[in-house]
Amino acid sequence: MSTTTQPETGSVPSASAPPSRAQRPAAGARDHKWLILAVVGLAQLMVVLDATIVNIALPSAQSDLGFTNDNRQWVVTAYSLAFGSLLLLGGRLSDIFGRKTTFLIGLVGFAAASVLGGTAETFGWLVAARALQGVFGALLAPSALGIMTTTFTEPKERGKAFGIFGAIAGSGAAVGLLLGGVLTEYTSWRFCLFVNVVFAILALVGALVFLTKKKAGGPKPHVDVPGVVTVTLGLVGIVYGFSNAETNGWGDAVTIGCLAGGVVLLAAFIVLQARVAHPLLPLRVVLDRDRGGSYLVIGLAGIGMFAVFLFLTYYLELTLGFSSLKTGVAFLPMPFSIMLSATVFGSRLLPRVGPRILVFLGGLIAAAGMALLTRIDLDSSYAGVVLPGLIVMGLGMGLIFSSAMNTATSGVAREDAGVASATVNTMQQIGGSIGTALLSTLSANAITSYLADHGTSKLDQAEATLYGYHLAFWISCGVFVIIAIIGGTVFQRHSARQAKLEAAAGSASATSTGSVELPPMAH
Repeated sequence: MSTTTQPETGSVPSASAPPSRAQRPAAGARDHKWLILAVVGLAQLMVVLDATIVNIALPSAQSDLGFTNDNRQWVVTAYSLAFGSLLLLGGRLSDIFGRKTTFLIGLVGFAAASVLGGTAETFGWLVAARALQGVFGALLAPSALGIMTTTFTEPKERGKAFGIFGAIAGSGAAVGLLLGGVLTEYTSWRFCLFVNVVFAILALVGALVFLTKKKAGGPKPHVDVPGVVTVTLGLVGIVYGFSNAETNGWGDAVTIGCLAGGVVLLAAFIVLQARVAHPLLPLRVVLDRDRGGSYLVIGLAGIGMFAVFLFLTYYLELTLGFSSLKTGVAFLPMPFSIMLSATVFGSRLLPRVGPRILVFLGGLIAAAGMALLTRIDLDSSYAGVVLPGLIVMGLGMGLIFSSAMNTATSGVAREDAGVASATVNTMQQIGGSIGTALLSTLSANAITSYLADHGTSKLDQAEATLYGYHLAFWISCGVFVIIAIIGGTVFQRHSARQAKLEAAAGSASATSTGSVELPPMAH
């Protein structure tokens, strides 16, 4: 693709020589970058927490609007379907029209959809609003990460910025549980949607003040219509298939048809991307060894972390008798430990040791946290059993997310920054959908098997439920071990990675068009 897309802020210095005094950013410019981080971080938090904040409010919404238990899942699925399937298109649109433009449209649209959902009078109205949230979220999320990619190019700043951004992405779901509990208990379920307006207004004002739009040079990029159709329908089939499996089982004809159709369409999408002149997702973005490994790690982390939010929420509320608010508070140590790990350790160590070691260690630490959670019993104490598992899990997740998100978006051409960012969000969303359906089904089967072997008394039912939780946690433990293996084998050694980045930087400095974004280089 020949188009040169300028960054939203600043410019990329030449790799061949240090910037002159006139080229060096002033203190105000450096501060400006961190204000941009605050703006895009706020938008990212809104999108991520919206995947869980409504879960807490579902019982109240169901009572108010009168929909059935079978229909309840659609309030969640409508959002994930639209969001997950349209992310790649949203990323490419941000490359074409500029990340500031799509960021602003996404913010306004997400806020409007949230108001629509908060004022819903019928079930269909609420589901439509949630789907609309997903549409604008798919435009907003890749724009936010794309802005991060083109704003932070110096290695030290980039490591710190992506450490913070990764902490937000990894802890947003837990924050959603807490905020949903507070709003549902003290106000109404509707405020779990209205609260997005506050986030959106703050981010909108910040974006208008601090983001600048640079005109792109060269011919305007094209939209790969066949690619859009195949990947959108393919992802819809995958997400819907897993959602349907959670309700109707893996043998259901709809589940099999959707999953099979989704796989076929995604295979067709890959073939198309190798042949069309202007691909929606250029294969060079994902075939890079480190970036491809990062996307895989982010998807697997989505599978593993949802076991914590889903099954631990059930355990705290149904077994230990926590209220929704107390459950939200109980999760707080996890986002705090994610932030500590991502910002203090991950951001500082990544330029020195590279993603290989950090993802490896993060996977092992997160696996240890999941193993600690398998100790839960019918009368376990929160402080003695749950709390240590959450803290250890969070420390591992912080290393994984800060390293993988940084690596997944480094070294890409500027015209690909949006779609590379969208791939990150797509993998996390698809991973979450797969994890929720897969672990729910396996846990339910384990509970049924336990009851068949032991009886159906109240104690047996409680023990069977606990057995299902344990199985889910052990599977997630195994997922994080796989992440550690990927970290230690797929990612390049730090010295080899540095040589590749320096070569790419030298090539970029020799290119007169300026179309290549300099990858971050550690020192």
